[in-house]
Amino acid sequence: MENATICEHQLVEDKKNIVFDENSCPVTASMTVLGGKWKPILINAIYLTAPARFGELKRTVKGITQSMLTSQLRELEEDGVIKRRIYAEIPPRVEYTLTEFGLTLKPIMLALAQWGLEYKLKNEK
Repeated sequence: MENATICEHQLVEDKKNIVFDENSCPVTASMTVLGGKWKPILINAIYLTAPARFGELKRTVKGITQSMLTSQLRELEEDGVIKRRIYAEIPPRVEYTLTEFGLTLKPIMLALAQWGLEYKLKNEK
């Protein structure tokens, strides 16, 4: 949050001297982790059904391919949003849950859902 505080402080001092770029913008950092078609859906699905199994996610997330599901889960795991637990069973069982850090997304996802509902209602007219 230090960068956000610095940006807010700079904004108050002089709006014309702020440089916006992808490396310093905290919103860009967030969207790098959360952006795309599938990641918000997967985060929501894992939150609501945890522990979520790969096969369940494949069945319940409509339209996602197996390779896309695999790559998106790997990226979320690498970013520390979800954790994968592998059980030494036959057949192998893998479960996904949100990490403590991933659980901090709850208010953000709820706010995005509310904004999305309002946006859809506004544009249905």
